Amino acid sequence: MKLIGNIIWVIFGGLFLCLGYILAGLLLCLTIVGIPFGYKVMQLGLFALWPFGKEVTMNPAKGCLTVGFNILWALLFGWELAVSHLILGVIFCITIIGIPFGLQHFKLAGFALLPFGCNFSEPSK
Repeated sequence: MKLIGNIIWVIFGGLFLCLGYILAGLLLCLTIVGIPFGYKVMQLGLFALWPFGKEVTMNPAKGCLTVGFNILWALLFGWELAVSHLILGVIFCITIIGIPFGLQHFKLAGFALLPFGCNFSEPSK
């Protein structure tokens, strides 16, 4: 089921979403200050390419640098990305067929708002 969901996700916008995030990450990496932000945007893009079957975990014990980067990220980029994913999630959840895709957008919204200290991985069985 995860494979079918991921294939449908990629066909209907996941590839463009991933390419947009990767391009934005490369642009952020042009400056030394933007490298950590660009790296997280590229991680978000890879997560947005194949989201079904992955989960986001928050590791709060990373330190004050993580908190500072999250605050700066949320003020500059994160809130716009999170709001756009929330709106897309609500739009997808209007139909029964779109609910799994809406849930993936809600998962992406959390990661897009505060990406530092977040890891995405396969869920443990």
